Amino acid sequence: MSIKKQKHPETEALHFRINNADTHPVATPIYQNSAFTADSPYFYTRKSNPNSVEFEGAMALLEQANHIISTTTGMSAIMLVLQQLHPGDHLVINQYIYGCSYKLFKRYTKHMGIRLSIVDLSEPSGRESIPNDVSMVLFETPTNPFLKNIPIKEVSEITRKKSVDALIVVDNTWATPLFQNPLDCGADISLASATKYISGHSDVMGGFIAVNNDKLAEALFESRFYSGAIIDPNSAWLLRRSLHTFPIRMREHVRTTQSLYEFLITRNEIETLYYPTTSPEQLRDYGGILFFQFSKEHQHCYSQFIESLTLFDTGTGMACVSSMVAQPWSGSHASLCDSDKNAMGLDTGLVRLCFGLENSQDLISDLETAFMTLKPL
Repeated sequence: MSIKKQKHPETEALHFRINNADTHPVATPIYQNSAFTADSPYFYTRKSNPNSVEFEGAMALLEQANHIISTTTGMSAIMLVLQQLHPGDHLVINQYIYGCSYKLFKRYTKHMGIRLSIVDLSEPSGRESIPNDVSMVLFETPTNPFLKNIPIKEVSEITRKKSVDALIVVDNTWATPLFQNPLDCGADISLASATKYISGHSDVMGGFIAVNNDKLAEALFESRFYSGAIIDPNSAWLLRRSLHTFPIRMREHVRTTQSLYEFLITRNEIETLYYPTTSPEQLRDYGGILFFQFSKEHQHCYSQFIESLTLFDTGTGMACVSSMVAQPWSGSHASLCDSDKNAMGLDTGLVRLCFGLENSQDLISDLETAFMTLKPL
């Protein structure tokens, strides 16, 4: 006959749990767990967590993908993709690309013995110049800077004729899966910084990779597990919550951007206004970010311009509820040397405007005041 021994209060308190099956929450709570019991499908948060899995499931529906691999940031998503290359492989990137991505590609390929080619994929001649031994083609569309469109289907078709096993990778951060689905256009991988429009509030960082191929997904999940690049539960929960308002926010970004475009195109202080081309085949709609080039007489006016603005915060942040202004030369592409910036077509007269959720007429008034204070050469 066994005798049940009385446990000490501190032991009982340590093991006391509510019955989760009785909670029935209308919103999934944060599972701030590093570990789960051995019979749990989650096992260990470095592998998966209920919050990261729910975020991935929602993103899979938006990206129209079979698999989503959530990551700590957009840059870690790019790093996991780069890890699918091997020494001796050949990476092709677009000439117009985010400064930190550009630096990462140069550093990583040099360190790993991977060849790197930089071509202008926005031009037919650049697409045709993709080398025959290409292993991966990676590009943004629309591009950062200049919002150039790159035809994903055409890049995919040209690349596969030259190297059937090459991977086509699209950074879909600025288009978002609401307006562009790279996998449907022939890409093997669609990735993005969830820190931007997916979050939309400048309060959480994250990234994700979308793929359809099961074997490729398995390799990416394995790379994430061993590198520890999975998104944390709290960030995954915040991003999942942000997805509830994601379509509404993007519709407002589009509406505001169109209004601001119509205003900016009339300004004599602007030499060129950059806006991507939309079409039913690829980029179905667009909103949030514009670039403009100051006229020659106003090339030196960026400091004057931002000092007069009251509704645009300065810095490299973007794609959030508040509007931002930045100079790519000293901001998003500051890590590049001057010769690389010049090769990309950058100078100090290029300005990036990111529109938030303010009333568009207020933004127009703020910009109009700023333009009127400029003192040209």
